[in-house]
Amino acid sequence: MARAEVGPELSAEGPRHEARERALSLLYEAAMKRESAAEVLAALPVPPDPFTVELLEGVAAHAERIDELLAGAAVGWELDRMPVIDRTVLRLAGYELLARPEIPVAVVIDEAVELAKRYSTEQSGGFVNGVLATVARQVRS
Repeated sequence: MARAEVGPELSAEGPRHEARERALSLLYEAAMKRESAAEVLAALPVPPDPFTVELLEGVAAHAERIDELLAGAAVGWELDRMPVIDRTVLRLAGYELLARPEIPVAVVIDEAVELAKRYSTEQSGGFVNGVLATVARQVRS
């Protein structure tokens, strides 16, 4: 799917979408290298934008609570058995649901579903949607 250019560094989807995409990439890299997000960030020659950094640090700071919520919502799935991309997308969105109440639930879930479909499988979108809807009911009600 081609992205229309709006400006020199912005896609039609917006800078927050790109920050989420970058955060997903960096968290995936950390998982594959078995490093912390902080280690991956420190190794970058140019730091990412502030929202990307916030997402990375937020996922790390709230990791235990996020994983607890995801494990409870992902009926029949253990976190360590999920595809790495799906788990990473869920953790990103889990952080936003927990710590960024000003971001509407629909935006968080839509962004996560889009990332899952783009970087994992079409079925991953439905899985991510279901898990996050359950988490959202728990943390945003």
